[in-house]
Amino acid sequence: MADAAGGLFPPPDGSVTVVPQPSAREAGVLAFSAHAVVFTDEDPAWVRTALAAVPSDPLAAPLSPPFLTALAERTGRVAGTIDLLTVAGRLPGAPPLAPAEVRDRAHPRVVRALRYREDVRVFMVDGGVLVLGRGVAGRWECAIEVDPQARGRGLGRALAASARHLLPEGEWIWSQQAPGNATSVRAFQAAGYRPVGAEALLVVGQP
Repeated sequence: MADAAGGLFPPPDGSVTVVPQPSAREAGVLAFSAHAVVFTDEDPAWVRTALAAVPSDPLAAPLSPPFLTALAERTGRVAGTIDLLTVAGRLPGAPPLAPAEVRDRAHPRVVRALRYREDVRVFMVDGGVLVLGRGVAGRWECAIEVDPQARGRGLGRALAASARHLLPEGEWIWSQQAPGNATSVRAFQAAGYRPVGAEALLVVGQP
């Protein structure tokens, strides 16, 4: 992950790399330009057979509904949405917002975040929420939520930028956005996050 954050990607040769899951919680598919990574504890031979059975462009097969459905059924998991994966570096100094950290571990946003991440921290400002935590392979991830009445005023961009200031020294921050959520995509890119690929996670139970 650190290589991709720094701009070093797998070779765009159309191949698929199959690696073990980073943890019992994490399985899924990462797609870069003409190269995909499937992270699962299933037999790599089964993965390649399932990919070969997909009636579509081989480059699109790893994130195609038929393959994700087959992988979910094989692993007893539920396939989440296919998201745009973006990344940004840490910024020094104070964040543009001064969010208040939620200490209540029973808070609904904390409880939900703990299903996907470790070391979760939740911050709130008037009209918005920022979630930080360690996700896939221990990477730092963030998610934001803006209340309907607070939209259209740059709060999403400010929350996304604030996450970059709250990171430990030398770390990168990753975030996923639904491609159809153009408002979120624009907010993160305006905050300096750059697209690096696409991702679909498979989780136990409801995503």
